[in-house]
Amino acid sequence: MKQSKLWAYTKALLLTLILFEGANYFLLLPLNIMAMETWIYVAAFLVVFAFFSMLFSAKLPKADTVQSLLEGHWMRNLRGLRKRKVTLPGACLAAAVLAVVIMMLLQLFSSPVFNAKRYANIAGSRIAERDFIEDTPVSETIDDIALMDTESAQIIGSRALGSLNDLVSQFEINPMYTQINLGGRPMKVTPLEYADFFRYWANRDEGIPGYIQVDPVQNTSEYIQLEAPMVYAESSYFGKDLMRHLRYRYRTAIFGNVHFEIGEDGQPYYVASVLTNRILLFGGTDVKGVVICNAATGDTQYYDVENVPTWVDIVYNGDLLAQQYDWYGLYNGGYFNSLFAQVDCRRVTDDYGYKMFDDDVWVFTGVTSVVSDESNIGFVLMNSRTGEIRYYAIPGAEEYSVMRSAEGEVQHLGYSASFPSVINIDGQPTYIMVLKDKGGLVRQYALTHVERYNIVATGTTQEETIAKYRAKLAENQLISGADAQQEAEGELLEQTIQVDRIEYLVQDGNSYAYLVSDSAIYRMLVSLDPTIILVEEGDRLRVSVLEEEEGIYSIASFEKQGE
Repeated sequence: MKQSKLWAYTKALLLTLILFEGANYFLLLPLNIMAMETWIYVAAFLVVFAFFSMLFSAKLPKADTVQSLLEGHWMRNLRGLRKRKVTLPGACLAAAVLAVVIMMLLQLFSSPVFNAKRYANIAGSRIAERDFIEDTPVSETIDDIALMDTESAQIIGSRALGSLNDLVSQFEINPMYTQINLGGRPMKVTPLEYADFFRYWANRDEGIPGYIQVDPVQNTSEYIQLEAPMVYAESSYFGKDLMRHLRYRYRTAIFGNVHFEIGEDGQPYYVASVLTNRILLFGGTDVKGVVICNAATGDTQYYDVENVPTWVDIVYNGDLLAQQYDWYGLYNGGYFNSLFAQVDCRRVTDDYGYKMFDDDVWVFTGVTSVVSDESNIGFVLMNSRTGEIRYYAIPGAEEYSVMRSAEGEVQHLGYSASFPSVINIDGQPTYIMVLKDKGGLVRQYALTHVERYNIVATGTTQEETIAKYRAKLAENQLISGADAQQEAEGELLEQTIQVDRIEYLVQDGNSYAYLVSDSAIYRMLVSLDPTIILVEEGDRLRVSVLEEEEGIYSIASFEKQGE
């Protein structure tokens, strides 16, 4: 090779390296043979290098243009390939084409067409069929389910920041809330972010001072001030940009979901799932570990999936878990069965919710047959940290049908239902959801029987809704009337009252007796004990009550006292 060509190729290589490293500063692509982006990146690198090589080695008059180059020197290299006269630019072009072809073939051979059983086994090895009633204690109040969806959390969370005038002008709330388990209770958390580049530049030395915490059970939000501010964030720039920071420390990692969590020490962390492909190069995406990044210091640590600290709640996100279960449900009988006979083919429904137990966050969603979209054959709980999947074979209404049924109960109010979860009410699998107004705020609760979704109860408090629902279960002979009167042990108060006044009101189609005694209000669902209508003003009653709020009590049972 002549020295002039060697120099031309050297310049082409240096320029291509500079160009692609600059591009990668913004694209942040993984350099991993299992990532299709890497194959495309390499093919593009070869094409650009070939172009610069021909550009620098071409001996063209100064008047010639780039178009002349493309029509002349470029075509000569291509013709040289056809004549088996190998040049470096021509070889690079051929290698780029070969890389794309190999990538497409590997993608095809990694697909379920050739690997249906292997796709099914990714989740299949983690699935266990369980008994829902045995696994789930009877619910009296719901404090382990994130009934509020992200849309409502965004509305409530904005209140916490809106009251802080010194922050609201500089920061905004990241809309992607993370569902975590905080002390055994569901909590949604999200960091503040710089509002734009200029506010980042003005506040870069002080960092981001805190995060928003939303309680999806109590419908409250709180701004949490950090002792050490967050420096690394999605809205930071240059070396403090979170994804750039992670990419330059882990150049080969294929990152999945990256989300915000709070550690046991109260420190803010970002948890990035690291993915791998279990089938050839491009098929069967799974999690192999996580990278945990301290948002304040930037310190990072990688953990294999079996060694992830227990305080981390999200390793497998809901989308990936749902996809893996669908692989099992569709391909367990083979690929062609999923297309034609579809024997025992199943899939999860289109959305999911969250439930807390065993100190973990579990994703809940229904399972339906692929040949039916109006009913479920069961549902699954999927552990977001370990990937464990529990299947419960409970046939019943599909979630969206249940949501429409609950909305029908309050259609005059125009409320919309959140995606439901399933709880145990006196041995009856029951959907629970919240009803939101047009502004996205939670206004009521709704309970619907899983199998008989015409049994619906709504109320403004959980206690009221559960009491109404138990009454309807008793009316439909699913539980006894005595069971309907049972309340949470230890929460009931025993009182003796004298009835000063009594009135009857109908709410949401249910009759209530309201008793006034010494400025306190006692109410009872008439269907729980119809003899309440025999109570008169001046009667003395021994009542078992549950305090709903100060001065207002719900009567579980009563007994008339003698004169």
